[in-house]
Amino acid sequence: MIHIYGIRNCDTVKKTLAWFSARDIIVDFIDYKKTPPDEPLLRRWLTRLDWEQLVNKRGTTWRKLPDVQRDGLTEAGAIALMIANPSLIKRPVVDSEGTLSVGFDELYFATLR
Repeated sequence: MIHIYGIRNCDTVKKTLAWFSARDIIVDFIDYKKTPPDEPLLRRWLTRLDWEQLVNKRGTTWRKLPDVQRDGLTEAGAIALMIANPSLIKRPVVDSEGTLSVGFDELYFATLR
């Protein structure tokens, strides 16, 4: 099963869901707003990706954080911030049987079934 994590109104998530739908590939969509990621899930992702690949430093949520929270951020701090502010996580996160990608990656998606 392909699991797609994100926020439903995010344009990149919409594009990703449309890509899979157009190819009749069934996915399990998990909306961060309704089901925020917990620490075990984030730690599982971080076995495959670096925390800096997951944190969206271009978004409004990141820019609104106080400097004290952004400066010198560690993996543990990033996990705490992502739990408290799921909008900090880049979107979408696509998880399929042990492989993980972040963002719209058509070449990666084409390898999934």
